Amino acid sequence: MACKCGGYYYTLNAKASFDRDLTKTRKFLLRNVSVIRMFTSGFFRSKWRSIAGKRRILSMDAREKSRSTILESSKDKRVPIFVMMPVDIFTLDASGCPRIRKLKALTVSLKALKLAGVHGIGVEVWWGIVERFSPFDYDWSLYEELFKLVSDSGLKLHVALSFHSNIHSSNRKGGVSLPLWILEIGDVNKDIYYRDQHGFSNNDYLTLGVDHIPMLSGRTALQCYEDFMLSFVNKFESFIGSVIEEVSIGLGPSGELRYPAHPFGDGRWKFPGIGEFQCYDKYMMEDLKMAACREGKPQWGDKGPQNAGCYNSVPSGVPFFEEGKESFLSDYGRFFLEWYSGRLICHADAILAKAAKILKKYQENEQTSVMLAAKIGGIYWWYQTLSHPAELTAGYYNTALRDGYDPVVSVLSRHGAALHIPCLEMVDSETPPTYLCSPEGLLKQMQSVSKKRIVNLIGRNTTERLDKTGLWKIRSNCYNPQAEVVRSFTYFRMNDSIFRVENWNNFVPFVRMMSTDL
Repeated sequence: MACKCGGYYYTLNAKASFDRDLTKTRKFLLRNVSVIRMFTSGFFRSKWRSIAGKRRILSMDAREKSRSTILESSKDKRVPIFVMMPVDIFTLDASGCPRIRKLKALTVSLKALKLAGVHGIGVEVWWGIVERFSPFDYDWSLYEELFKLVSDSGLKLHVALSFHSNIHSSNRKGGVSLPLWILEIGDVNKDIYYRDQHGFSNNDYLTLGVDHIPMLSGRTALQCYEDFMLSFVNKFESFIGSVIEEVSIGLGPSGELRYPAHPFGDGRWKFPGIGEFQCYDKYMMEDLKMAACREGKPQWGDKGPQNAGCYNSVPSGVPFFEEGKESFLSDYGRFFLEWYSGRLICHADAILAKAAKILKKYQENEQTSVMLAAKIGGIYWWYQTLSHPAELTAGYYNTALRDGYDPVVSVLSRHGAALHIPCLEMVDSETPPTYLCSPEGLLKQMQSVSKKRIVNLIGRNTTERLDKTGLWKIRSNCYNPQAEVVRSFTYFRMNDSIFRVENWNNFVPFVRMMSTDL
């Protein structure tokens, strides 16, 4: 009986502590109301929507390490908080070069976050900014300035190497595109991008079909990613492990390992549509044909499923996602989904292998160590159906009958990478019941497979939550006694909302509780 109640007793004590800390800090916060107003009137004028201990890179033999090593490290109950930079931190000057917006106000904001107990700042390092104008022409000056600003504020860095564009997902004018020289190639050959069954392409990320084809000014996509990572490490070697504590590697749209099956930014998709398969560029279609021939079924290589609905379909009435002779349960359905998800896993494997090799030397000195990480998408709608259609179109072969995240996490384990998981603030009861959502079920599955594969977890929120209930949910998920302790949490993202008095009064005690040993 004591065992069953242990987790509940722990939760009640921690929640009471959270309440006490909230009361305790309120006087401090009210004394600083004038400063908070300065933040909100200075840098954060507009209202933005959210987009949705020791660290080290484990060796390439990470999967062979005993579970006791990670379990021992989990006894450190602190969960450092990183806050992601604003989505529009950069602007273009008259010459088309990016610059940091409102530098003075940003400096004040960083100091405020440091005083609140925030451990570090998350920064997207955009391929489209650094190698913007021509191949091999890397300009790191913007990030040298930004990293120094963060470091001088006493904060650490979570760096997200971003090989995607946020043009379509940004709610403001501008955004960061892919490098201009890549776009020029794409103007001539749109098949360097993912395509849907209607022929529409998405230039937010290069198709994995060009991973091994030297058509990007003589380089393959993998070589472009590798050269960028090498240049980054060479430029910021003195920061890595001391200021830069985490490096996440972009593997797809929004930096997540997935296909762009739900392109909300250009109007093709809206929640809760099941999305569409993204395999119709000529390079992926050629690969599909070869896979079908190897299977002895060349007719399977002509196209993807033709009975899988469209972007905004719901599963009911869509034959491929129901139970039938031509469904995902058929021989053809299994073949296609194995191929579609398998190509995505190979894509992650290839990039993470290069990243782990480049960063391997930083594991030799635990005083200057860094954690390698990879993001996975939070496709939680239709999770409670048999077929999990929205996950299937995104490239996760995860159904009620098959664990599709195990092979993904196995790749991360092989390269010693942490899994950056979403949805820590979400609860099933706050989602529309009609759409059979389960962010809690998805999170539990990811936590379970990570524990099985001995992979560290990094958390993040999917929606903006600054109310006490939402922040408490994040905390309880980070300290779930049935799962591994989350190693750090990245709050998405810095904006005007954080610095409003009513939200700041919740955010500060949340940060301090997360940063304190229990």
